Amino acid sequence: MNQTHEQWVYQSHGIADTEALASALARQANAGMVIALDGDLGAGKTAFSQKFAWHLGVRDVVSSPTFTLIKEYEGRLPLYHMDVYRISLEEADELGLDEYFYGAGVSLVEWSSIIPELLPQEHLHVQIDTTGLEDRTITLDGYGETYAAMCRQFRQNGVK
Repeated sequence: MNQTHEQWVYQSHGIADTEALASALARQANAGMVIALDGDLGAGKTAFSQKFAWHLGVRDVVSSPTFTLIKEYEGRLPLYHMDVYRISLEEADELGLDEYFYGAGVSLVEWSSIIPELLPQEHLHVQIDTTGLEDRTITLDGYGETYAAMCRQFRQNGVK
């Protein structure tokens, strides 16, 4: 199937820049949004998730769900924060992730590269790469028209 794909690359020079991006994405969040999040250990996936959650209206402490796999939070929309680092593709498949992906909230999946076959065709992939002590290159890949449009908008207008 031929689907729309757009990419946008963002340079973050510290947590304030990363927060600006997370905030911009949270403002555009709607039910059924899926954000696939990848990056090396320590790249800032959980920090990005925390800032995204805050700007989505979540007031609970957001921590990495490494051992619980999925944590649910209440905000403007429900946030389903997932971490699939410690499970296999088969184990992830048994979790019924579709119920979250196509549910009433936003799914944010850390280490999504472990389960590419289980992600919806249309999703936003966020790759965080460490380029310095606080510098990060954050690459957004929008798959499907909704997410591709987000990337085009950021490319044209930046993060505001």
